[in-house]
Amino acid sequence: MNFFQTLLRPDHEEDPERALIVHAANLLQIGEFQLLQLAFADWHGRDMTEEEQAAHFQGLFLRQHVPPYLRHYARKVIELEGRGELDDRAGGYHRFDNDYFQSRMSNGARRFLVAVTLVVGVVGGGIAMASYTVDQVGRCTDELPPCFTQQDLAGSTDAARDRGATIGSGSVDR
Repeated sequence: MNFFQTLLRPDHEEDPERALIVHAANLLQIGEFQLLQLAFADWHGRDMTEEEQAAHFQGLFLRQHVPPYLRHYARKVIELEGRGELDDRAGGYHRFDNDYFQSRMSNGARRFLVAVTLVVGVVGGGIAMASYTVDQVGRCTDELPPCFTQQDLAGSTDAARDRGATIGSGSVDR
């Protein structure tokens, strides 16, 4: 396949086995290597080791060798799609795809959740700090703001008395 054909039809695959793999991966909305990992786990009953991942990656993508278990798994996926029983959003298909679980919540819902969390945090923190401050300084004289404590009121009358004494003393700076 030449360069221009690839540009016109990027999903076209000349090898029918590779086309089968690409089609199954597209149906599940995952990458081909993730499909390989799922097929390996389905066939062998365990996840691949790092050495096996490297060997199978080279075999599949560099030497174009499609393992039989991958062909079998891809056929199973395509057969499920043909019967209408394939749920491409099932978590089992996306267990190697970390971004899939993070993107389940829409951006609008995520922003709303962050905004609500911030508002609740600020209001809750303010209430906690107010409770702590009131316990340190004293109880408010009224339920509504501004919050004056008995100490504040006693201090303001003393300050007013001191200010009145200074003004009433008759000393004027010239």
